[in-house]
Amino acid sequence: MGSLETGQTLKRDNLFRSSSTGRTERHPFPQRPRSRFSRFLFFKKLDYVQWICTMGVFLFVVVFFQMVLLGSVVEKSGASLEEDLEVTYDDDFKLLKEMGAFEFGEDVRFEPTKLLEKFQREARAANMYSSAFNRTLQRFGCRKPQLALVFADLLVDSQKILMVTIAAALQEIGYEIQVFSLEDGPVHDVWRKIGIPVMLIQTCDKTEIVVDWLNYDGILVSSFEARGIFSCFEQEPFKSLPLIWTIHERLLATRSRQYISSGQIDLLNDWKRVFNRSTVVVFPNYVLPMIYSTFDVGNFFVIPGSPAEALEADTVIALHKDNMHVQMGYKPEDAIIAIVGSQFLYRGLWLEHAIVLQALLPALSDFPSDNNSNSQFKIIILSGDSTSSYGVVVEAIALELKYPSGVVKHKALDVDADNVLSMADLVIYGSFLEEQSFPQSLMKAMCFGKPIIAPNLSMIRKYVDDRVNGYLFPKDNTRVLTQFLRQVFSKGKLSPLARNIASIGRSTAKNLMVLETVEGYASLLVNVLNLPSDVAPPKAVAEIPPKFKENWQWHLFEGVSDSTYMNSTLRSYTFLEKLEQQRNYTQRDRSGAINAADESFLYSIWEEEKNFEMANTRRKREEDELKDRTDQSHGTWEEVYRNAKKADRSKHDLHERDDGELERTGQPLCIYEPYFGEGTWPFLHISSLYRGIGLSSKGRRPGVEDVDAPSRLPLLSSPYYRDILGEYGAFFAIANRIDRIHKNAWIGFQSWRATARKASLSRIAENALLDSIQARRHGDALYFWVRLDLDPRNPLQLDFWSFCDAINAGNCKFAFSEALKRMYGVRYNLDSLPSMPVDGGTWSVMQSWALPTRSFLEFTMFSRMFVDALDGLMYDEHHSSGRCYLSLSKDKHCYSRLLELLVNVWAYHSARRMVYVNPETGAMQEFHRLKSRKGHMWIRWFSYTTLKSMDEDFAEEADTEHSTRRWLWPSTGEVFWQGVYERERSLRHRQKENRKQRSREKIGRIRKRTHQKVIGKYVKPPPDSNTTMVT
Repeated sequence: MGSLETGQTLKRDNLFRSSSTGRTERHPFPQRPRSRFSRFLFFKKLDYVQWICTMGVFLFVVVFFQMVLLGSVVEKSGASLEEDLEVTYDDDFKLLKEMGAFEFGEDVRFEPTKLLEKFQREARAANMYSSAFNRTLQRFGCRKPQLALVFADLLVDSQKILMVTIAAALQEIGYEIQVFSLEDGPVHDVWRKIGIPVMLIQTCDKTEIVVDWLNYDGILVSSFEARGIFSCFEQEPFKSLPLIWTIHERLLATRSRQYISSGQIDLLNDWKRVFNRSTVVVFPNYVLPMIYSTFDVGNFFVIPGSPAEALEADTVIALHKDNMHVQMGYKPEDAIIAIVGSQFLYRGLWLEHAIVLQALLPALSDFPSDNNSNSQFKIIILSGDSTSSYGVVVEAIALELKYPSGVVKHKALDVDADNVLSMADLVIYGSFLEEQSFPQSLMKAMCFGKPIIAPNLSMIRKYVDDRVNGYLFPKDNTRVLTQFLRQVFSKGKLSPLARNIASIGRSTAKNLMVLETVEGYASLLVNVLNLPSDVAPPKAVAEIPPKFKENWQWHLFEGVSDSTYMNSTLRSYTFLEKLEQQRNYTQRDRSGAINAADESFLYSIWEEEKNFEMANTRRKREEDELKDRTDQSHGTWEEVYRNAKKADRSKHDLHERDDGELERTGQPLCIYEPYFGEGTWPFLHISSLYRGIGLSSKGRRPGVEDVDAPSRLPLLSSPYYRDILGEYGAFFAIANRIDRIHKNAWIGFQSWRATARKASLSRIAENALLDSIQARRHGDALYFWVRLDLDPRNPLQLDFWSFCDAINAGNCKFAFSEALKRMYGVRYNLDSLPSMPVDGGTWSVMQSWALPTRSFLEFTMFSRMFVDALDGLMYDEHHSSGRCYLSLSKDKHCYSRLLELLVNVWAYHSARRMVYVNPETGAMQEFHRLKSRKGHMWIRWFSYTTLKSMDEDFAEEADTEHSTRRWLWPSTGEVFWQGVYERERSLRHRQKENRKQRSREKIGRIRKRTHQKVIGKYVKPPPDSNTTMVT
């Protein structure tokens, strides 16, 4: 069976189609072969009387089954000939229904087909890839592989015992492990005993304690209660980290059905997103992946084995020290036999129970009866849950087999399993199904110290030796079961031999399948982790010392209080209840906010309309008042447009110059911090000396004046170049028309990972660096504060080129040489490399340095051409397959690790002074002094004159030829050469002449304009002197 991908109801075709061993693939439905159990019934020679009795029981129960138990087996409507296959399990909360016409469940199998195919495909691709290039890929093994184990708490439970055992074994084969937990607990001391450090952290919505998860090659998360930590791994740049999630609880699967029935789809989708983020989801048995099928995206995996049964048995024994017979309604002298079976409840289960009861019937007479003729021989069948009607079937079978009333009873697994197993004197495994792992019910019975009788199935026979730690009978000869029963009991009591076998069985079950668990996790890590070339591979799984594969690490927990284990199930319930309440509360707040927003929106519309009406009234009144006034000239339209543009531009500039920019303007240095994704935000500084530059527009910090790199350099909008360039994308974005954004004399860069490693500049070091720059103490120098010899990737103290080879699969020097040849157009074979001597100094790593702005532009000019050469060498193969010869596996960052060291080569060979600044004290030390470089520098190759000439040649080619070939260089910054300057100057001159010509034409038109002559002059007549006043 492949990884389950459907929802609640899993059809048989989807469930088993991908299995290479599925019966439906070997035979079409009309020719479906008989099950193994059917073949056993029809072709094995059985006792004639036993066969007649069995068939009688069969016919009786079939009739009774059809008449009474219509509700226990749900029939499919329509024309389908198949019925539901029901699966049950310990602490079963509901039946998981699967389609299939299986009579005895032998086709119920889980096979992680998709995941295994993925592992095989990646292994084949790696082998083909290593031989595809002419270069040999090397692994240097400078450091151990790093693993992070994440827990919700450090309280005692079975998962902590399991992970401590696994971690102890992984340490032996070369892994280095760090434990993280959201809460502290007594297991903290256990981790300390085995030398594994523990760190208490918080979820990613709290920034007090943060972790750079990129320091780890893989993450192992235990329990669904660690759900809060997944928010870290769902953010960039931690999305691609390999993550293995181990789930032992069944509670979430039950809640998922409640989410569907109650319509809580958002909560269900949140959990689906978490399952989808996990690289592999590991379960300890083969039932859990089936009941979690709602969340299956093809990443489910099973590593059988867990100390849960042993720990639960010890806990029940410690709690119930009194006689359980009386508590369960039995007498102390009763001999109780518990019949358990497979975790799957299939159609033929009742027939198996009938056969086992038939085999036990002859031993009934061996047990005495009390005064009321009640036999002391009691049988309890454990199967189904408390809601099923299977108890009626059991009573009908017992009645047909002539068992006395009250001898055979049925108990539900989800209610009485632990009580029955702890009370029983003998446990019989009554299922003939070949399972993929050792049955859990049988293991728990052995952990309770009970003698067991089971059929000699291959998985049981692997761990149980007949008459040593259990009894095994042939599944085709149940009469042996009767013989074993008489050997186990002597005069109604357990025989000494049976007690001894039960004791040995308990010690066996307490450490059952430790080997499979330890080797399973070690093998899974080999398939999941893609270790860089500087990481040493772990030892082979077979080299794990035997003592780490024989027992769970019980001895480490002997002095630790296990009282917290009692509340483990309660804690799981509480966690889910709290999560659901938070989700419901958030949804209510969101709906309330939407309603409030709607009301405020309607009110704002009314206010806007009211203000609009008032403005119109006021404007009309002003127009009426000014109607008779004389209009005044406001100049030409060109002058009005020019003044408006100038005022608007001044207003815009004033708006952008906030407090941070004003503070940066007055200081000599600005340090930019490139970042990608929300996971880096806690590591970024907020001060006037620093400024963030987001490599993606989506993950920028809100409310902070960060630079949007893709808007300044459209090349970074491509995810391919954003990933492969890394910090160099930020370099090119800042250098592109730098005068528009950077106005300081010096420029610096600092990786957020340096802050995560506590290697960033302290306040003292910042002041020391600023003082040195202002005093011009070292002139044109490269200041750096993260040094190579202290890098965790270089514990062997390798020299420059050896370290570069170590982190680039042994091909750094080759790639550097080929890039220089391509960049400078060298035709001959260039075997030598720029010298980076071992003179007692060190080099800069992690892109944390400062330079004069003019020198930074020169370095960017060199880097653009070098990156273009690298891109030309590797683009075709890397873009198509995701692989390059600088990495052992698929790597979207390819040559970014080589570029990390490039500034050292340029600074050394361009005669820049290289000064180390202690990030804590601010003390400065100059390395690689200029006098010691004589005879080692490639001055002609790295001089400004040479680089500027090459840059202009590139620009002229890009500007004039307009080549159709794919070329990275024009997209990494400005394209400028003398021809561009002359063309722009000529264009400005033509524009100026055109403006002058238009002005002369306008003046000419004004002068040639005709003016109308004055027709005459009106003279006002004097007042009439003959006019008299009349009074």
